[in-house]
Order: sequence, then C-alpha cells, then structure tokens
Amino acid sequence: MTNSGDLAVTAGNIAILEIQRPPNNFFDTPLIQALADALDRLAEDGECRVAVLCSAGKHFCAGADFTGGQRQPSVQTQGPHLYDVAIRLFEQPLPVVAAVQGAAIGGGLGLALAADFRVACPEARFSANFARLGFHQGFGLSVTLPAAIGQQRALEMLYTGKRIDGEEAARIGLCDRLVPLGEVRSAAVRLAGEIAASAPLAVRSIRATMRFPQASLVRAALEREKTEQERLRATADWLEGVRASGERREPVFSGR
Repeated sequence: MTNSGDLAVTAGNIAILEIQRPPNNFFDTPLIQALADALDRLAEDGECRVAVLCSAGKHFCAGADFTGGQRQPSVQTQGPHLYDVAIRLFEQPLPVVAAVQGAAIGGGLGLALAADFRVACPEARFSANFARLGFHQGFGLSVTLPAAIGQQRALEMLYTGKRIDGEEAARIGLCDRLVPLGEVRSAAVRLAGEIAASAPLAVRSIRATMRFPQASLVRAALEREKTEQERLRATADWLEGVRASGERREPVFSGR
C-alpha cells in the first residue's frame, strides 16, 4: 500500500484507491491529481486490471468544500484548474468501479460518474445540487449524468438539486448494483473481479472504444462548465446559495 496525502492505494490485480478525508471526503485539485496519477501508474505497471474507487468513513464524496463560505474554494491562482486535471480520470485506460456509501453530492456525484460502474446501498444519497448553490454543474456531469439516466431525469436533477436514495438510483440507472450498506465495498470488489477475469488487453480495448466518444464530449463540456461556474461565482445568488447551505436553510435567490 502507498499513501499520497489523503489517498491510499493498494496495488494488485484489483487495485483499491481509498480517499481518506472522512467524514465528507471533500476533494480539491491536489486530491484529484493524486487520483489521476495513481491510476496512470497502475495502468503502466501491467499488473492491475481493474481499480475500485472508495472512501473512508460515512460518505463517498460531498464534492468541493463550501462549508467555510469561501467564494471560490476550488479555484487556483497557480497550477492547473481542477477540471484540467479531472479530464484525466475520463481518459485513463483502466476500468473503475466506484463503491458509494452515504453521500455523492455535487462534484462527488461527478467523481462517481467518472467511474465505469457504481455499487451503492439504499442509504446512499445522490444529488447534483449546483443550482441550489447558485451556479453551474461541473465535473463533466453535463455529459455523464444524461448518459447514465437519460436527458429528462438529468434535467430534473440539475434544475431542482433533488436528492435521490440508493434504491431510486438503482431503478433509474444511476448505480449498477444495490447491496446492504456493510457490503458496498466487497460487492464493488466482486464486480471488479468479474471484469478482471476477462482478457485484460481486450477489456482495455473495449473500454477505449466505448468511452472515447464520452471522453471527448466531457473534455468539451468541462470547458463550458468551467467558464459558467466562474461567471456565476460573481453573482449575489452564489453568495446566497453558499450562505444558505452553511446555515442549513432554504436559499432566497434574487436572480442577480
């Protein structure tokens, strides 16, 4: 096992990548870069056939951390933008199974949908809550969410920010397997084992063919998402959305 900051990696035929920022497992650019670097290394070493992405603690990932009320918690003044790094998760060659317990919210939902498959439990909660914060969706959700659940359901989630539980997620195709809470990670590993039993060169080739169109669309969407998020972060609605979230109350938006 290697540990890079808040990411623990267990290499092998089935690699385990565990985000270690409990309870909410918020991400930032360095964490996403560490995740992309780890997947690249695993793909290059020749032993790994499948990766399982999981998180320590109560939740899978609650996205970026707005709890301190920062206007721009994930915007960098130096180094690459978050989304310039995130595209690497879509373009790397290894199949990935995400084990989702608790919340996959905002960018955390985007991270879950960067994986090929999602294993979840009834207690899991999924939400694209961006509009409730006063800004635009990100992390490629403009492409990956409608690809998983269809355009109309994606629009409803994006417009309303509604939360859905694991059972509804399984029903609409947002997660692929639904298991009891205590079995989420083991079930993800079992699914990874089913994939690993196939010829690894064939799996990578099939994945490249099937994912190439989506990765190209995600790359373009990330540019649009980045521009719109930066524009909307200058609005009064963004400040109100973040403030209301921190105060655990309904936001009152003014359209300014």
